[in-house]
Amino acid sequence: MNAEKPHILIIDDHADIRDPLAKYLSNHGMRTSTAADGVEMDQILKTAAVDLIVLDIMMPGEDGFSICRRIQDSSKIPVILLTALTDETDRIVGLELGADDYISKPFNPRELLARIKSVIRRTNMLPAKEHKVRGSAKFSGWTFDLSNKEIIGKDGISIRLSSGEHTLLVTLIEHEGVVLNRDQLLDLTKGREAQLFDRSIDNQISRLRQKIEKDPKNPEIITTKWGGGYSFNADIEWD
Repeated sequence: MNAEKPHILIIDDHADIRDPLAKYLSNHGMRTSTAADGVEMDQILKTAAVDLIVLDIMMPGEDGFSICRRIQDSSKIPVILLTALTDETDRIVGLELGADDYISKPFNPRELLARIKSVIRRTNMLPAKEHKVRGSAKFSGWTFDLSNKEIIGKDGISIRLSSGEHTLLVTLIEHEGVVLNRDQLLDLTKGREAQLFDRSIDNQISRLRQKIEKDPKNPEIITTKWGGGYSFNADIEWD
């Protein structure tokens, strides 16, 4: 990425929104491209490197939720949702699909610019994923079945994971051996709306340890590092 001029792709079916926004961002140090829908987005992504996508949710044809899902399945490009929706559930759906932030219409372009800079800065600070998690991971006598969101012990007994525990364990395994602090874990798991889902990363870690550690008070799989970080330290075999 060009650190001085990040490339921002604005996807909105209303030209009176996307074009002035593109001009504003260009005047404030960004390179911009625009698309009216997912088809135009696909064409741009084939030929250009994009650092962040600003994506409208309510569009005719393929909506923003579907486009966001496709982006997350095929790339690591961060997404900020533009939404006219005031229902908190709709915002949560977007974040659960992998969006990094959202802003409600009508919005102040200056606020959106600040959010874009924040997401890019935060994304650049996060460690890269070490593994693309698929199938099952075996570690410390456990088999972690990602498709069923459960862990299975040597005795064959399965233990269900909550959605939060599942997401957190996947994140830790993807960054095996890497120390992640609380803010990084919040960003990697739930983004800026983490408070809507979890009271704290520490509580989630504690619950995971109760399920997978032989001695939760002296953990060997998910260890605590000085300064408030956590690290996944078990050897993994992939199926």
